[in-house]
Amino acid sequence: MCGIAGYWNSDGASPDVMTLAGMVAIQRHRGPDGYGWHVDHERGLGMAHTRLAIIDLDERSRQPLLSANGEIAVTVNGELYDFQKIRADLYARGDRFRTKSDSEILLHLYPRYGIEGTLSYLRGEFAFALFDRRSDTLFLARDRFGIKPLYYYADQDRLIFSSEMKGIFAHPDVPRSFSEEGLFHQLMQTQVPGTTPYTGIRQVPPGRFLAVRRKRNGGFHIEQHTYWDADFPLAGEWRFTDEKDAIERVRASLLDAIQARLVADVPVGCYLSGGIDSCSILGLAAACRQDPVKAFTIGFDDAGYDESPIAKRMAASTGADQDIMMLRGEDLYTSFVDTHWHTERTIYNTLGVAKFLMSRHVRDEGYRVVLTGEGSDELFAGYPGFRRDYFLRSDQASGSHHERRLQSSNALFRGAMLSENEIDNSALNALCGFTPSSLQPWLAAGSDVPALLHPTIRASLRGYDPGGAIAETLSADRIRGRHPLDIAQYVWIKTMLEGQILTWGGDRVDMAHSMEARPAFLDHNLAAVAFQIAPDLRIREGREKHVLREAMKGLLPEELYNREKFAFMAPPAHRNEEKSRAFSDLAADFLSDEAIEEAGLLDRQGVRELERRRRHPSGDQAELVRIDALLNHALGVQILRRNLLSSDLPAKAKRLALQKEQTPAAS
Repeated sequence: MCGIAGYWNSDGASPDVMTLAGMVAIQRHRGPDGYGWHVDHERGLGMAHTRLAIIDLDERSRQPLLSANGEIAVTVNGELYDFQKIRADLYARGDRFRTKSDSEILLHLYPRYGIEGTLSYLRGEFAFALFDRRSDTLFLARDRFGIKPLYYYADQDRLIFSSEMKGIFAHPDVPRSFSEEGLFHQLMQTQVPGTTPYTGIRQVPPGRFLAVRRKRNGGFHIEQHTYWDADFPLAGEWRFTDEKDAIERVRASLLDAIQARLVADVPVGCYLSGGIDSCSILGLAAACRQDPVKAFTIGFDDAGYDESPIAKRMAASTGADQDIMMLRGEDLYTSFVDTHWHTERTIYNTLGVAKFLMSRHVRDEGYRVVLTGEGSDELFAGYPGFRRDYFLRSDQASGSHHERRLQSSNALFRGAMLSENEIDNSALNALCGFTPSSLQPWLAAGSDVPALLHPTIRASLRGYDPGGAIAETLSADRIRGRHPLDIAQYVWIKTMLEGQILTWGGDRVDMAHSMEARPAFLDHNLAAVAFQIAPDLRIREGREKHVLREAMKGLLPEELYNREKFAFMAPPAHRNEEKSRAFSDLAADFLSDEAIEEAGLLDRQGVRELERRRRHPSGDQAELVRIDALLNHALGVQILRRNLLSSDLPAKAKRLALQKEQTPAAS
């Protein structure tokens, strides 16, 4: 795993090397093991790379990499699994390699198969930039689920790309401000796919690539292409309807995904909570290894949210070497500001801070790689909202019974994972046939957002429909004619998985401390199986992830095999006096009347009213959870504005680049 950055001047002017160096130096946390840059002076293109050595620790693997004839340049962030097989096949065809790096296969696949053919070969989590001098084309590509980030900014003069937005902000000509719509979505939690909170900065969406070419009169022509999407079949056309067949395919595919991700030239550990997902990963990883697996667990001082007791029993059953990091409520606001420097977006729950602290602990323990359980809920219908949509939208006679059961058993997560009231959005209803339950809590929070916005911004966004903005980005061809459960899972994959779980809950807090997380469930070969499993094998008799439970039955402790999905979240501030006080200490700085007025983003009276509602709630647990989330977002907006959007960021990046240990080497 690494960090990449670069920019292309539309007039062909040679990029400034110090600016290029600063763009990766500001991301040095992503890769402290080496720095490199390449400038094509004739074409006006520069690429840079900061490296975390996981595969092939040799210095010769320093990036950017150039083809033997110098016509192709590539810089890569991520891991490409099965690269050994691809190398062997290409070697048999006459290709010769200069390094042992997995990234070098791109220089050999692309001339043979083109960009789409190359992407079809790749397995893993990755984002890369590839420049073809012959066609004067820059390709920006991202993995199928969006595990690895890739952002870009384009105007008439230049196109800039980076693994993190701070790398783009390190360029002095990029505006550093919230967009109005981006600010709205930061306060309500759910981003519009493909967008960011900031003016002019976009994401390369998961499963897509950009083909960028210069226009004759300045600027760039940018084409976006889809090479992969979550492919749920039409209702009734599922391939796996036999339970035994589905169980065997899931077990074999998951084992294969884990084996691929255990390959590294450094030690590999596992994250372990008390859920089926991480326990399955640990159990299969332990079966593949001859030595004990290092298992890292987060524990909370709130028994309602602490899963460490179950995790202990799972670790003991596999002979794992368990390491438990216990966190107090106030610990989660101590690092709230530092976490936002890395997430570059607001977070509704301090789980992101907990994972930030855990990645630091993992690094300090000498580990750079862990396997994680993210993606299981998306593939096997684990979240309570999926069950809600399955029972209420599938003509299930017992729908109302299961709805009551869901609301009761998920009381802690109402207001976040479940909305306490039905929320309808006309645009989503028109597209999906219903408003997916996974979006309803955030649409409910969206009704509180206008009161938090500065009056000028509020007036500009009057009538704005956040649900409609999300619906416009979703593929109708992948939704219409599908089963309600498939629709619910698809919408979550395109919104919450990429925009939340894999960003502030994944890459950004993991790589904050040069720690690589490998989510084995998000292997696209396993996903291809999961998408074809009939809904009644994913949810059976009200129980989620039925087929996965059965596939892992002999591996899981009995209590875990029978346990209902428990969302892994940190305790909200309202549940803990010390944590609430820690929040208030931060708010006294970032949400003071003076700070709010100076930033010009929020409405002072709106923030004060929200604080009053938390002190004197008129509703139930769900309202308090939603208020906590809104206050976290408001605090996060102010933190991001002060620290990330600071006008001295380009100067800070150059200072880092000038430090001797940060100076990159030319390729």
